[in-house]
Amino acid sequence: MKRSRINEIIREGDAFIRSHGLCLPPFAYLSPDELRAAEHGEIKRRGMGWDITDYGAGDFDRMGLFLFTTRNGLNADLGKHSAMLYAEKIMISRRDQLSPNHRHDIKVEDIINRGGGTLVLELFAATPEGGIDRHAPVTVLCDGMERTLPAGGHLKLDPGESVTLFPTTWHAFWGEGSDVLIGEVSTVNDDLTDNIFEMEIGRFSEIEEDEPPLHLLVSDYADRL
Repeated sequence: MKRSRINEIIREGDAFIRSHGLCLPPFAYLSPDELRAAEHGEIKRRGMGWDITDYGAGDFDRMGLFLFTTRNGLNADLGKHSAMLYAEKIMISRRDQLSPNHRHDIKVEDIINRGGGTLVLELFAATPEGGIDRHAPVTVLCDGMERTLPAGGHLKLDPGESVTLFPTTWHAFWGEGSDVLIGEVSTVNDDLTDNIFEMEIGRFSEIEEDEPPLHLLVSDYADRL
């Protein structure tokens, strides 16, 4: 993706979030130089911040996702009795924009439609080996109530509705009708090692630096902080 396009998506995403009465935390608006300050080291360590991905496919409008991680614990703390074992994201799934089929090994997540169109999730159960079971029905919790769908069934969430996804559930999703503002509440998030995709794709985008970054992405931190 071109950096200019990423900057444009950040501006559009911020405006969309604000249009629903939500605001990002102050660190979202730090310049790259401000984010390099020592007191902001935990933001890098915890992988918090902007995340714009086209999954390496080069067609963000067709397959991509806008994410902002507002808070995140650490993998090293998993299993402790008193620690930050949770994460929160704000995401935008554009109309008909695919977030491709994947699952996680560790993360359990609640995906919440916070506003906009209908959020559609295509669901499959996992086999005992972790692959995709294309025959077995899949059962998920929607706001505390069980819903069972056939393999590959489409779960539709209207604004205010949510679904809990365990590592045994493969899922793809997209916005229907219009763009969707999504909340994600989960256990500790690790996008470097805990995403298993059906397709051979990358989690992060390769960036063409055609202009300076408006704000650094989480994927920029290793090289720029």
